[in-house]
Amino acid sequence: MIREILKMGDPRLLQVARPVERFNTPELRTLIEDMFDTMDHANGAGLAAPQIGVDLQVVIFGFDRNPRYPDAPTVPKTVLINPVLEMESDEMEDGWEGCLSVPGLRGVVPRHLRLKYSGHDLMGNRIERVAEGFHARVVQHECDHLQGILYPMRIKDFRQFGFTEVLFPDLPPNNDD
Repeated sequence: MIREILKMGDPRLLQVARPVERFNTPELRTLIEDMFDTMDHANGAGLAAPQIGVDLQVVIFGFDRNPRYPDAPTVPKTVLINPVLEMESDEMEDGWEGCLSVPGLRGVVPRHLRLKYSGHDLMGNRIERVAEGFHARVVQHECDHLQGILYPMRIKDFRQFGFTEVLFPDLPPNNDD
């Protein structure tokens, strides 16, 4: 089921999400299915449970190709519950980001270039991966949502923040960042 995506300004997006305590429940399975339906419908690269009003530490991400990020490499489809991020280096990289909760806008955000993430899948099995580049950026962006952080809060230079249609006129219209 496609759920409504909360928009910046909704106070629920600024809360720290609660950890998941029980895995492989019907409610958790439905939540994750709905998150994938919602993300796919909006052409998202990822989605965090708080973005659909659910106060739990659940993020999903991944795609083969994405019209909102046409030059981005494939990111493996992943369910990540109760994530923990460990930065593999202090090296940072600036990159353009959008967000389904901040539609129509993009901004340049500094992110760690390489990290290790761990957590659990739907069944409670442990996941541990190293990610770099765009994959690492997506993970950091989605996990920020679990801490009540939206990407504009991380922008350093607001001259590199604006409407997608102005900044990237070649992207498909109405891509609802």
